[in-house]
Amino acid sequence: MQSVYEFLTVRFGTKTKNMASGIFLFTRVLGIGVRLYLGGAIMVVIWRYLFPSLPVSLNTYIWGIIFVTVITTIYTAVGGIKAVVWTDVIQAALMFSSVIFAIFLLLRNIPGGFETVKTNLGGLSNIKLFQTGWNTQLPFGQALKAMLEEPYTVFAAFIGSTLLTMATHGTDQDMVQRMLTAPDHRKSQLSLILSGVMDLPIAGAFLTVGILLSVYYSVVPGATLPAADNEIFGDYIIHQMPVVFRGLIIAGIFATMMGSTSAALNALATSFTKDFYLPYIRPGATDRQAIRAARISTAIFGILMILVATMAANAVLHDAKLTIIPIAIGILGYTYGALIGVFLLGMLTRSRGSDGANVVGMTVGIMSVLVLCKVTMPAFDVLALLRGKL
Repeated sequence: MQSVYEFLTVRFGTKTKNMASGIFLFTRVLGIGVRLYLGGAIMVVIWRYLFPSLPVSLNTYIWGIIFVTVITTIYTAVGGIKAVVWTDVIQAALMFSSVIFAIFLLLRNIPGGFETVKTNLGGLSNIKLFQTGWNTQLPFGQALKAMLEEPYTVFAAFIGSTLLTMATHGTDQDMVQRMLTAPDHRKSQLSLILSGVMDLPIAGAFLTVGILLSVYYSVVPGATLPAADNEIFGDYIIHQMPVVFRGLIIAGIFATMMGSTSAALNALATSFTKDFYLPYIRPGATDRQAIRAARISTAIFGILMILVATMAANAVLHDAKLTIIPIAIGILGYTYGALIGVFLLGMLTRSRGSDGANVVGMTVGIMSVLVLCKVTMPAFDVLALLRGKL
């Protein structure tokens, strides 16, 4: 098995498999495309440093986006999953060492170091590690509504993150493809466990960088925040870090983007080739033809990601306070509930079920999330569409 969605073909039928694979393709292109904007953001920071008198335009972002995407697409198309795995190892080491260096330098550059950080945060005892979002001053119904609408609470973390991680690590070809390269199922299980364990220090390190940047710009005289929130770290790297460390940290940021992009490109190409090209476009294709199709689709998905990243950059140019990472992660939340639902249905039930009903169920599930989240799309409002008002 090369595509995780082949399980759904065996369990339910081709309609369920096609729907699940299509959801993955659409969601991953959007999610990784939005993250690729950060490549353009770093390029913009460098541009402003080198050419302070020249204005920043959308083209500046586009060149950075194209630079990251083209290089990543080339080595992914040529090397396949083997290239993805080994470059991921190198890029992960570079990324984590860069973050550690950044924490060390921030603590060194903040006057008073850790004591200043504690004072600025109001003392470590005042840091709320568990935020419930419950307002005791409101009536029960209003308090419950407010708590459910608050994105950063302990309930959102435990419930939302648990379900999302189950979806990404169990139903997402991007993650599952790595486990399929292991020599046996025990090694796959070990890699999955280690992935979850390593998420904790990595997330903690990045959160620490964010906290230290907040303190740095609030206490250091002359430190001025850039207009766009997404460029704060890049601005600190270019203007405040010693020259010897700038290249390392910037390389670490690019490595982070390239690692996630290469894995996504390979997963998208594999899923498209196995789930659509071989069954429908060219049944009976030779291995050479399948590899060629995978490489061509890798390039096409790379182009689609560039288009999505360009739209994200354009949105930031019109709203400098727009933050990209919550959008990139939030995209998964709209569609991956349907994915994990159909996989759990296949694993926890014994009956054959209905292939067509699964497609309807996944569609209704995604539409329900869009309506409940009051998502407004560029062309129409989802609620208005359901009311017949385009």
